[in-house]
Amino acid sequence: MTPSPHRMPGALFDAVAAGGGGAEALRFLARAEHGRRLAGAYAVTTAAREAGGPVAEEAARAWELFAAATRADPGATAAVLTHPAAGPALFGLLTRLTRRQERARPSLRVPMGRYTALAAAATVRAGLAARVEWPVEGAWVALPSLGRAHFPAARSGGRAVACVDTAGRALLSLTGRSPGDPPVPVPASPYRSAGRWHGAYPLETLAPDTPLLLDILDQPGFPNAVHRPDGLDADELRRWVTAAREACALLRADHPELYEELAAGPRQLVPLTAPGQGTVSGSSAETFGCVAMSRPTTATGFAVTMTHEMQHNKFAALLHLFDLLEPGPEGFYAPWRPDPRPLLGLFHGAYAHLGVARFWARQGESEPDPGLRAEAQVQFARWRLAAREATLVTLGSGRLTPLGRRFADRMLDTLDGLCRLPVPAAARRRAEATARAHRAAWRERNGNPRRTLSA
Repeated sequence: MTPSPHRMPGALFDAVAAGGGGAEALRFLARAEHGRRLAGAYAVTTAAREAGGPVAEEAARAWELFAAATRADPGATAAVLTHPAAGPALFGLLTRLTRRQERARPSLRVPMGRYTALAAAATVRAGLAARVEWPVEGAWVALPSLGRAHFPAARSGGRAVACVDTAGRALLSLTGRSPGDPPVPVPASPYRSAGRWHGAYPLETLAPDTPLLLDILDQPGFPNAVHRPDGLDADELRRWVTAAREACALLRADHPELYEELAAGPRQLVPLTAPGQGTVSGSSAETFGCVAMSRPTTATGFAVTMTHEMQHNKFAALLHLFDLLEPGPEGFYAPWRPDPRPLLGLFHGAYAHLGVARFWARQGESEPDPGLRAEAQVQFARWRLAAREATLVTLGSGRLTPLGRRFADRMLDTLDGLCRLPVPAAARRRAEATARAHRAAWRERNGNPRRTLSA
């Protein structure tokens, strides 16, 4: 249960900075995120011990379960700690435990059940004979990375009980349950739904033992996430499956490096409520491997959205390893946002749109439909210009660390190469007109940005 040190080779750092990195980079960053989550679990245990009382006792029991599960099956603990929902749970608890005003209270009240639920999930995955109990609210009991059990007659203030027998079979129940809520068996496969047990939906198999999952039950917290306790209806699920499979086929055929990155580890999608038009998407620094999006209507839209958010995933994980910039004044113009951005947000967005520009460059070559190919060329011209502009502003901010400058310099090298690629004049004019219109609308709304380039 000790995190290993992570030393990133310079060539791999540069490959990621150039916009790619491939499967090797994603596997490295996933290992680093696992180490960070493990350190987070230890920090939660230590902070709870310092708080004392029931909080310390519950955290100590959970840590002992993690240690036992790791001895039995290290992969079981890793699967739980690297699940996207574990990040917000661990670091949210750590914030609560170390917040000064919380610590000043005579009786610290922190929802430690979330920590125990993670330990229970590791115990179930490891098939370790044990009985684990923790407080829950409502009718749904989650085992993070596995799924949820439904107890329709549950009342608030109950306690969940996970029992694993010597054969590794697991049952989930509630203390004081009604006769209508018998224990729920946890399936051996984590991606199955049976009876009152609900797992994530497998949309596509990216590689052996590497599913692309759609999860509406065990989500990290995203604004506008779809919440349907009884699951998606068959038609909506079929639309997601079709869109995901077509997008993956497109990436596999025409964007092999992007597909390798996607397939380098389990990926979770969280569906968002669809806007009036277009697609909305997002990711979070603590949910590596997770993308939130509304369902795109085309395979290309799905593929480029995944590309965009995977770039954010990579950059966020890299920022957990390296300091790339220093704090300072904010209020920067970003060519893709209606509002002023902090420098970190500008840097993040520039890197994401570097990936988007690379996607459209390739799509403009491989798209067989003339109309769609012309649109891809417009998108390529638009986003290479936007990403280069934001990268130049980032480099000129005076706030990059030496490693941050190295990273941004590699980004600029890639973007300069993209800007030398020929684009039809009509596509370039449309892209430049869109960029000017965006800047004019931004200035009308916000005034002059703190740092920008001339139009």
